[in-house]
Amino acid sequence: MATKKVTITIPEDLLDEIRADAAERGLSAYVAEALRYKRDRDRLVELVDWLQEEHGPVTDEEHAAALAELQDLDAEHERRRGGAGRDAGEAA
Repeated sequence: MATKKVTITIPEDLLDEIRADAAERGLSAYVAEALRYKRDRDRLVELVDWLQEEHGPVTDEEHAAALAELQDLDAEHERRRGGAGRDAGEAA
């Protein structure tokens, strides 16, 4: 992947924290990952805004149903992760 060197300004205290967190990955990789995450979040906000323009705002009931589904998915994910110590041939 092609890269380009740029100059940015970051508050010193934040830079110190980022360097400590980035340690083995390196500062550039950490910042690139953070920028990708921010870009993806911005695109999701745009999508939500568009969907709400097209279909109206999300109702309280729809919001509650979506949160319940996410909790179910999180619980299933944790259940499967908890099974990581099983024999390789055993289904999760």
